[in-house]
Amino acid sequence: MYHELKRSNRELCSGAPGYIRYAVAERDFHCQLDLLKSRGFQAVNVSQAFALGDCKSSVVITFDDGCETDLAVAVPALRQSGFNATFYVVSGFVGKSGYLSAPQLRGIVDQGFEIGCHSRTHVNLTHLDAAGLQAEIVVAKAELEAIIGCRVKHFSCPGGFWSRRAAQVASDAGFVTMATSRIGGNSASTDPYRLARVAMYRDVTLPQFEKICFGKGILGRRSIQSFLNGAKMLVGESAYRRIRTTILNAKVR
Repeated sequence: MYHELKRSNRELCSGAPGYIRYAVAERDFHCQLDLLKSRGFQAVNVSQAFALGDCKSSVVITFDDGCETDLAVAVPALRQSGFNATFYVVSGFVGKSGYLSAPQLRGIVDQGFEIGCHSRTHVNLTHLDAAGLQAEIVVAKAELEAIIGCRVKHFSCPGGFWSRRAAQVASDAGFVTMATSRIGGNSASTDPYRLARVAMYRDVTLPQFEKICFGKGILGRRSIQSFLNGAKMLVGESAYRRIRTTILNAKVR
């Protein structure tokens, strides 16, 4: 799970510490793709992963938010490696400074990549009533489909905040998967409306990245996430966000 890629001499869409944490440098992204290729991995999008089934030599690459670097940095690098990916876009961000425009979004599709939905305004889905879920899931899907002219089949939860109600709305809307930020791998037995992912941080080293791709670097991250989930239940969301930022700003070994 990637977010905005950091390019030299280009400001990120946000300067918040929690946001910067996810901004993998362009050079590091290239090195990660090179490592995948050298180890015999095939990087695919979500739809391709479901067609392949349980394939240990494949990894799914996704991007959240819909930043301009999706097209400027990620797409050329992926094409050079012969890889694919799914780009989850916030429909309400389309055309805003630093984010993909409608023509750019269509350009990604024209180059063979998959567009998914990342809600309409990037809100916590667990806080929404029925009308709010309709706006963030159903309306967002329709807005993206109107832009790119084809079906949007996959959804990812903003902030990883998942609920059964949101998953049901996504299913009813015609989405075939919903991705979370729950740390782990996926298999043919995984609930397609609760897919796990592993976030890529800016300080992930190549050895750490390689371990993650082989499923060996996930346990420690999962333990941290379990702690954070428990903290959220105990202290509330505002305090949870402060705790989460503090922990995620420490290097994960």
